[in-house]
Amino acid sequence: MITDTHQSIAQEAAAAAQADAAVAPGQFLPVPEVYRAEIATAVAAEQPAWLRTLRRQGGEALAAQGFPTARHEDWHYTTTAPLAEAAYPTLAAASGSVTPADLAEYAFGHAEWPTLVFVNGRFSAALSRLDTLPEGVVAMSLDEAVHRHPELLERTLGRIANPEAQPFVALNQALWVDGALVVVKKEMEADVPVHLLYVTDPTAARGTTHPRTLVVAERHSKLTVLEHYVAIGEASYFTDAVTELDVADGASLTHVKLQRESQRAYHVGHVEARQGRDSHLVSFAFTTGAQLSRSNVYTLLGGEGCGATLNGLYLLDGDQHADNQTRIEHAQPNCYSRELYKGILDGASHGVFNGKVYVHPVAQKTDGKQTNNTLLLSEKAQIDTKPQLEIFADDVKCTHGATVGRLDATSLFYMKSRGISAEMARRLLTYAFAADALETLELEAVRDGLEALTLARYTS
Repeated sequence: MITDTHQSIAQEAAAAAQADAAVAPGQFLPVPEVYRAEIATAVAAEQPAWLRTLRRQGGEALAAQGFPTARHEDWHYTTTAPLAEAAYPTLAAASGSVTPADLAEYAFGHAEWPTLVFVNGRFSAALSRLDTLPEGVVAMSLDEAVHRHPELLERTLGRIANPEAQPFVALNQALWVDGALVVVKKEMEADVPVHLLYVTDPTAARGTTHPRTLVVAERHSKLTVLEHYVAIGEASYFTDAVTELDVADGASLTHVKLQRESQRAYHVGHVEARQGRDSHLVSFAFTTGAQLSRSNVYTLLGGEGCGATLNGLYLLDGDQHADNQTRIEHAQPNCYSRELYKGILDGASHGVFNGKVYVHPVAQKTDGKQTNNTLLLSEKAQIDTKPQLEIFADDVKCTHGATVGRLDATSLFYMKSRGISAEMARRLLTYAFAADALETLELEAVRDGLEALTLARYTS
């Protein structure tokens, strides 16, 4: 049975799709007036000249693009009409009454990890813990970093994620209020992760936050960053998040993004990395939340001998819609990339995977492998998958593939023949499918926590 709430959401989505379809081919939806007014105010505010320029460039890029429609290739299976129609204003001030007890379940049993907590888009010093930062690691709110590290921000912020190619990056660049800066100094190896916890509570209903995250891994350093979006309650709101990863020569960076927003929320997240020579990036994206979500994970292999591993898992139910977009750009020779995305779709949910591997003519000796596997648990669930290879070099080794299917009948029969009920067999096989992706997580506490969450979801 569909609840009144979900019925309303479904009706809104249908109306939004009709509005989207009414737009002429090649045309974008106009930027909501609330954002245009906010951008004008943000640009005019007192701030360093470089930041004003950054905001103005974001606003101009957004005005030139608008909100994309399904008539645009990169958004072919996802409409932004609900976001344009909602037009939630940016939250003007910190609010909420989040307590440490509210956050305990999101700590993966490690409350001692250095943690930056943001409530409704604003940094909360009272809820954060920075006294356990490893030697050689700097972490602070982005608002503070504007004053303490202006030179670093001026040469890095907005230089990796391109606002002219991504309208929601442009929106974030113009309107971000706060976020996180994390830096690991050259030749330093952090032995614990830095946890960035972005929390939204019911007081943020019908509002927008624009979290901005910048991670800098200097030469021959090593760091793990956990970027975590959670909701207390089931409010409807919009999160427009952008994360830039600057991975210098010889550095190793692991970035784990967990999207566990309210089931009535909208979430558009863009993660983009720039890699130097002999660097290594490991990215893992986990999605269970939001009514409508879009996740971009891009990386530029910009130095010879570097590598990237992009993995992800999305678990959908009801009428959720999750769009996963990845892009690995091989711009130098002797680099490798590995990619595994898996999805489990139930109810009337809709998943999208579009993964592109682009190999430049100079990028000889490229070794790339991409895989997307999807498990459909209901007749109404659907997936649109599009693995892509664009190769302009001669001496490469690249493969890609996608599978879509249902639970294996033979395995179900075998388990039932051993006395396991049909329902329990179904749930265990579903969990096993997800566990295959979760096992790629090297951070043990997070892997165990997500495995427990997934197991409870499909076996309880």
